Amino acid sequence: MNERLTQMLRRAAQTRPRGVATICGTRQRTWPQTLDRVSRAAAGLRALGVTGGARVALLALNSDRYLEAIFAVQWSGGAMMPLNTRLAAADLAFMIGDAAATVLCVDEAFVHLLDGLREQCPSLTGVVYLGDDAAAGAGLVRWDTLAGGDPMPDADRQGSDLAGVFYTGGSTGRPKGVMLSHGNLVSNAVNAMHVIGYDASTIYLHAAPMCHLTDGMSTLAVTMAGGTHVFVPKFDARQVLEAVEAHAVTNVTLVPTMIAMLLDVPGVESMRLSSLVQFMFGSAPMPESTLQRATAIWPDMRFLHGWGMTELSPVGTMLPMSMRLPAVAGERLRSCGLAMPSVEIRIVDADDREVPRGTAGEIIVRGPTVMQGYWNRPEETAAAMRGGWFHTGDAAVMDEDGYVFIVDRLKDMIISGGENIYSAEIENAVSLMPGVAEVAVIGVPDDKWGERVLAVVVPREGAAIDEASVQAWARARLAGYKVPRSVHVRREPLPLSGAGKVLKNELRAPYWAGRKSRI
Repeated sequence: MNERLTQMLRRAAQTRPRGVATICGTRQRTWPQTLDRVSRAAAGLRALGVTGGARVALLALNSDRYLEAIFAVQWSGGAMMPLNTRLAAADLAFMIGDAAATVLCVDEAFVHLLDGLREQCPSLTGVVYLGDDAAAGAGLVRWDTLAGGDPMPDADRQGSDLAGVFYTGGSTGRPKGVMLSHGNLVSNAVNAMHVIGYDASTIYLHAAPMCHLTDGMSTLAVTMAGGTHVFVPKFDARQVLEAVEAHAVTNVTLVPTMIAMLLDVPGVESMRLSSLVQFMFGSAPMPESTLQRATAIWPDMRFLHGWGMTELSPVGTMLPMSMRLPAVAGERLRSCGLAMPSVEIRIVDADDREVPRGTAGEIIVRGPTVMQGYWNRPEETAAAMRGGWFHTGDAAVMDEDGYVFIVDRLKDMIISGGENIYSAEIENAVSLMPGVAEVAVIGVPDDKWGERVLAVVVPREGAAIDEASVQAWARARLAGYKVPRSVHVRREPLPLSGAGKVLKNELRAPYWAGRKSRI
């Protein structure tokens, strides 16, 4: 396999010479134009010292320049470091410093952080401005200036060469930098292009943040297929629906909370979305209530559930094409699918022994998409890669046909009176209750049982929901020991990470404050 990220860009320009590569606002470019800009911008990055795997941090909203920057960093010989746009300045500074990034690419949304980042990050020697507003980027090297200079030959990094450092969310402590190689990301892109079904006719909308590999996977796979990239700066439900209409978008990746927001847009039922053939979702389970609402509006829409994590480049499993229509898939739509073509998966117990089908255990993975390791954390790398398998920390069940059903993060599993209780099962049941907008289930301390089940429920506007009604609903659908012993009704939305996952650690914190143990 030709394991160079830049190869997919050259191929797109060669096989799609008149194909539209990017549509960003009023800008539209072909694949040859994009290739030309990348080779020129790479020379500008090289002049700033980017070579030999030097880290280039990307802190910007979605745009065609973000895509160009991803490839220009590789072309120059560097390694990309996309930064989560929802993080606080202190977290950004930690990541830049931890990976010793030398160049930062920033746009108008984040240029106000520059003074502080420069002060806290002595490794930074260059800043490139990706934005449109000339005034906001005064005194900075502008991306379009780099893209208008002389080109350079491809640095030709490949295989095991470092392609990027991708920081995990850090919800349980300091974030870790996941090292992914060219081989990792190319292998994942091949898997994704094949299983998702991307080809030259694909028109993909970047609505989720490009800084996340949930969306970044399609940045590479759609390029590999020679499709078209359409950009909105950040997720806005109405803007996403309007972009689908305006550009005949065929594919989009969202997290379930975003899909729920689309369903709440007034008039969504009458919008012309016939071009859209598939919603791909991941990062969090799809509440059954959201899926029911979505299929009522879009009965012919395919819903592609996948599972993965940054350490897997990022996809481990996906539903096959035959199981993406709710009317056909039935219960299998709750599954996150089958192992990707080049990925090997096992479900094991605490001693790494494979458990019988239908039994919950931890997912472990090996294959060419598994990370090289954690940046400067050899002990944590060794712990995660025991026996040559990456230990994910996700609890799942595999059925007789190899379909994987995620039941929880192991750290989110509740142990009450010796019983293992998976919060996702309870969340699915409560989410179907009329009037429930959001629900999260956590374990809180209990002197008798060790932990008890608490449901945090956000009601829809005007809905009358209380502890007794939630418990009665759950009791009719769950075993008695799984019914929430207490219910907290809150009006504000649940706290979310940049990837759209509920920050359960924030919900747990008040209940476990002052205790030495969190279980």
